[in-house]
Amino acid sequence: MKKKLLLLFTSLVLMTLAGFLEVTAQETETFKEIKGKVIDSRTNDPLMLADLVVKDANVSTVTNADGEFLLKIPYKYLNDILVVSRLSYVKQEIPVADLINEITIALNPAVTLLDPVEIASFKDAKSLFEATMEKKSTLYNNDNTLMTAFYRETIKKRRRNASLSEAVIQIHKRPYTSFKRDNIELIKARKNTDYSKLDTIAMKLQGGPFSNLYTDIIKYPEYIFTKENIPDYIFKFGKSTQINDTPVFVINFKQRPKVSTPLYYGKLYIDAKSLALIKADYNLNVENKELTSQMYVRKKPRRVDVYPTEAKYTVNYRTKNNRWQFAYSNIMLTFKVNWEGKLFNSVYTLNSEMAITDWEINDSKVVKNRENIIRPTTVLLDKASGFSDPRFWGEYNIIEPEKSIESAIKKIQRQLKRT
Repeated sequence: MKKKLLLLFTSLVLMTLAGFLEVTAQETETFKEIKGKVIDSRTNDPLMLADLVVKDANVSTVTNADGEFLLKIPYKYLNDILVVSRLSYVKQEIPVADLINEITIALNPAVTLLDPVEIASFKDAKSLFEATMEKKSTLYNNDNTLMTAFYRETIKKRRRNASLSEAVIQIHKRPYTSFKRDNIELIKARKNTDYSKLDTIAMKLQGGPFSNLYTDIIKYPEYIFTKENIPDYIFKFGKSTQINDTPVFVINFKQRPKVSTPLYYGKLYIDAKSLALIKADYNLNVENKELTSQMYVRKKPRRVDVYPTEAKYTVNYRTKNNRWQFAYSNIMLTFKVNWEGKLFNSVYTLNSEMAITDWEINDSKVVKNRENIIRPTTVLLDKASGFSDPRFWGEYNIIEPEKSIESAIKKIQRQLKRT
């Protein structure tokens, strides 16, 4: 009888505890999680790098290469509007309250014909470019801003994942008019590396999040355009487009044929009304193997040649309260490794992306927790701690991994469980 009473009492305690934990979990669950995909309404093709932003909040994410996203929206913003936008498409606004757990959002392509008078107001594409670069003090955020960002690094040997690093960071962004550089604070990081796929060369992305931060052309123009090298570029008008219902100028640029120094080529997307830079896609000219190798390769074994075969960059800006600011960056570097005496070479691809997922104006001019500050010379792969925290991401917004990366992470997690 006593044993039965004890079992009954234990059962009641466990049921009560389970109920308490369930209620507590609901109370602490402070966000609505939306998973979905953004596609082209005509072709049903997935749209990568589509922006999803809660209109009256600083909560956002971007779609991955498969057009997929995962967005965590705090409950206090349930009465707000989610804005979905992408270059060359008509933006779509959806009430957050109407969003279901899994959703497919179809965007309609935008057709824009700019008035020739608007383009004619500039004598050439170079003068428009110069006018845009002079807008730093009037169009871009000039407050100290605390940005929360998600950062991911991947290294592949040919098509196989060899290394994965992910981090939540905070960027202490200085005003665009300030010459002081931004600081980055590491909040959480995790990694896994299979060095058996890296031969004896440790391919590491020096700079980590700083490499992506420095693609902010408006804040750091010296990494691509300088007063000295501007004459070495050719600027031409491209076909105009549209973003967020606003016409956009397109400028194509490339280095002059007789210039031997490796420079960049690509496209600049400029708001036709405000002349703000809203997006840039560009590549480094890697024809000169020796000079481009010196730009990227810090050290290597004597019996090996390492040189880049592609260096591709993307940077996006976002507007809030009529002020533009850095929002997203992607870098893809492909290297060829030739060993002396080996018949076949190795090809490595290093990809990094960083997305601003939350931000707020910060009156403080200094970083409070300097212990977590990382430097431009930091290699995130050496700094990350591993897949040890089961509640790693919490309420942070991240970029959904691509299928290949996601499967690699699952394999890594299984390996860790076995060990």
